[in-house]
Amino acid sequence: MNLRHPFSLMLAVLLSCARFALADEVSVAVAANFAGPMEKIAPAFEKATGHKALVAYGTVGKFYAQIKNGAPFEVLISADDETPIRLEKDGLALSLSRFTYAIGKLVLWSAKPGLVDDKGEVLKRGGFQHLAIANPKVAVYGAAALETMKKLGVDAALEPKLVFGESITQAYQFTATGNAELGFVALSQIFKDGQYAPGSYWLVPPTLYPQIRQDAVLLVRGKSNPAAAALLSYLKSDAAKQVISAYGYEF
Repeated sequence: MNLRHPFSLMLAVLLSCARFALADEVSVAVAANFAGPMEKIAPAFEKATGHKALVAYGTVGKFYAQIKNGAPFEVLISADDETPIRLEKDGLALSLSRFTYAIGKLVLWSAKPGLVDDKGEVLKRGGFQHLAIANPKVAVYGAAALETMKKLGVDAALEPKLVFGESITQAYQFTATGNAELGFVALSQIFKDGQYAPGSYWLVPPTLYPQIRQDAVLLVRGKSNPAAAALLSYLKSDAAKQVISAYGYEF
C-alpha cells in the first residue's frame, strides 16, 4: 500500500489549516470610487493570505470624521492624499505606511447615447434638466467636478440643475437610472477591461481639476494587526495593480 500520497495530502491539509489558524481580519475604510476594484481585490487577498478584509465604502470626508471619533478602522484606502496626511497629523495614522496606490480620473457620463459629446460642450449647450455630482464637501470627485465647472465658467449657470449624491456611488446611481440625465462620476465606475459602459461620456482633461492622488495608509488601530500590514502590501502587488489598471486608474 502506498502511504506517500495520503501522507502528502494530510500534510497539505495541516499546513493549510495552520496558515488559516494564524489568519486575522482587518477593518478597511474604502473610498466609494474604488468599490469595483476592491470587490475583486478583497477575495483575492483572502485567497492569497488567509486574511479577511472587512470593507466599508463611503466618502473620505465622512471616514475622516468617523476615524476621529473612534471608528475601529485599521486601514484607510482613500480617494485623496490629503485625508491620510491629516490623519497622520492627528496622530491617527502611521506616516511611513502611506503610499499612492492609484491616480483617479473624472468623467462626465450619461446613460443616454449621444447626449455627452467628446469635448464636454453639452455643459455649455444645455438641453438637460439635472446634472449629478457627489457632495463636494465630503467627496473628492465631487470637489473635482465643481472645480471643472468653475474652470469652464459654467458653474453659476449649472447650479440650479445640480443633484448632489452623498457619495460618488449615489451620483453614479442618479445618472445610471436616468434621474439625472448626466453626471460627473469616477472613470472606474463606467470603465472595465478596456470597455466603457453603454451611453456617452467625456473624459475630463486633467488640467481642469486637481490631480486625484489616492493614498492608502495604516491607521494606528491597525499597527499590531498582521492582516492590516498584509493588505497594504497586497495592494502594491502585481495582482492588485492589474485589477486597478483594468478600471482605468493610473499609477
